[in-house]
Amino acid sequence: MGNIKIMNRSLSDRIAAGEVIERPGSVVKELVENAIDAKAANIYISIEDAGKKLIRVRDDGTGMDEEDAVLAFETHGTSKLKRDEDLFCISTLGFRGEALPSIASVSETRLKTRTAAAPNGVSVVVDGSGNLTKSVTGCAVGTTVEVSNLFYNVPARKKFL
Repeated sequence: MGNIKIMNRSLSDRIAAGEVIERPGSVVKELVENAIDAKAANIYISIEDAGKKLIRVRDDGTGMDEEDAVLAFETHGTSKLKRDEDLFCISTLGFRGEALPSIASVSETRLKTRTAAAPNGVSVVVDGSGNLTKSVTGCAVGTTVEVSNLFYNVPARKKFL
């Protein structure tokens, strides 16, 4: 039997996340770009302990329904590309569907979101192991993403913060 083995999904996701999320500033950049793409007029950023403890980005954009909020955490889950031809006319800051899954694979991530048409919002919590829980919540129209304990499960990346 050979030495080469296929990595499990959890490990490969954490390694791939290092290409998208290199430091706390990368998290802020990705979340702010998502807010801009969601047509937010206002974006609020809160940071604790230089982003290692908490990064919160709140916007008043279009928000997401429950199905989209869950799908946003799937690798390559994106609202921006629907057909191959869309690659030739990208008009958004993000489009690959890598930001939220990458962030969630190296942190504890909570997303709260609501569309203007919905009476309630949805909360989606994902830990670094990929465990996802969702619940109904009260929140304003738009989206809030809270990223806690960045790189807690990737010691090699955490030591360089």
